[in-house]
Amino acid sequence: MCGKGMKLGLVVDRTGVPVGVQTASADTAEVHLAEPVLASVPAGVSVPWGVPVVADRGYDSDPLRDRLAEAGFRLLAPHRKNRRRPGRNDGRRMRRYRRRYIVERTIGWLHSYRRVAVRHEWWSHLYHGFVHMACALIALTRL
Repeated sequence: MCGKGMKLGLVVDRTGVPVGVQTASADTAEVHLAEPVLASVPAGVSVPWGVPVVADRGYDSDPLRDRLAEAGFRLLAPHRKNRRRPGRNDGRRMRRYRRRYIVERTIGWLHSYRRVAVRHEWWSHLYHGFVHMACALIALTRL
């Protein structure tokens, strides 16, 4: 949640540098935000087949897992507590979930910029521009 009803989706590489970002309204479910966020990765960034997508419980959805698998991604999200279907997570692969702190750290870096932490702009495209500018600054400082 980023003020004025915004959600922020973020794709980072293994070092925490933001690669893709997407903003959406607060009433958008994370399941529907996942594919546009992954589509925001530039074409110049090579993404190998079967790369794990580490996400939180909000992304736990079997149809989303199937769609991401068709696109060449492997969703690593813990199951929700109220899940009724049998689990689809492999314990060996879920060990990678421990590295979720990299994504959370990058979100913390983004929130160190005041204009990104809370959206004060009336128009959402201005906020989206500030998020992109903050991601560019983070990428420049990390390289």
